[in-house]
Amino acid sequence: MEKYEPVREIGSGNFGVAKLMRNRETRELVAMKFIERGYRIDENVFREIVNHRSLRHPNIIRFKEVVLTPTHLGIVMEYAAGGELFERICDAGRFHEDEARYFFQQLVCGVSFCHAMQICHRDLKLENTLLDGSPAPRLKICDFGYSKSSVLHSRPKSTVGTPAYIAPEVLSRREYDGKHADVWSCGVTLYVMLVGGYPFEDTKDPKNFRKTIARIMSVQYKIPEYVHVSQTCRHLLSRIFVADPRKRITMAEIKAHPWFLKNLPRELKEEAQQAYYNRRHVDVAPSSNGSAGASAAASSNGGGAAVPAP
Repeated sequence: MEKYEPVREIGSGNFGVAKLMRNRETRELVAMKFIERGYRIDENVFREIVNHRSLRHPNIIRFKEVVLTPTHLGIVMEYAAGGELFERICDAGRFHEDEARYFFQQLVCGVSFCHAMQICHRDLKLENTLLDGSPAPRLKICDFGYSKSSVLHSRPKSTVGTPAYIAPEVLSRREYDGKHADVWSCGVTLYVMLVGGYPFEDTKDPKNFRKTIARIMSVQYKIPEYVHVSQTCRHLLSRIFVADPRKRITMAEIKAHPWFLKNLPRELKEEAQQAYYNRRHVDVAPSSNGSAGASAAASSNGGGAAVPAP
């Protein structure tokens, strides 16, 4: 831990505490998630390390290394100075359609890259999308604790995620394709940006999860009359919110949809994105290397060892 000095606490949750840290040598600011160490590493932490470390894309928070102390494991990541996208929506109430599209385009490109690396996120939500500090903020996907790799793991069947964002098939307790479920969660994220509320919650009884789940299963949602949403956007949402995952729009089809393609920034176009897909063959994919690194993080008793990103 001599490498980093604490600046301030930036968050907390079931996992532990997240702190803003500064590299003593380079002065670079990083985010570090501190997790209490036990005899064995938690399965979600293991997944986060192994899956996240293989993902190199501008719309995904950069994994840097794992740092060990006698009592804690620290996951060192890129620091996103702009905070959560959720906070931005809370401040604004809701976004104009063009602003919602700007962030949705970035979200889809980041998730598409995860899927190309055979990783499904399984907990996509506004709180897990961060922004950098630039004037035109770049969206960054974070928190891969519920992620699953089709290379390392079996098909998911557990019900994980945040109720408002969960796809119908995830609630069925049968095996499902996590990539299809991620598409649904992206749709919920888009809806919240446009409307300022969740699509399947009863506004008069928002804490009634049983009612929310019933609405998800029956795909019962509507866009309020006071919110202007174009017909092409409504069409896209109607293709995302489909109960049968086999009939739901795919990521590739979203990227070809007219609403998505409008005002698409040059760096998000397929030609530019291809550079990241080509590079993935050179970078270390989720493999025995990543597993060994995470296992070392779990078992080592050293006070300052580090497991770097590839």
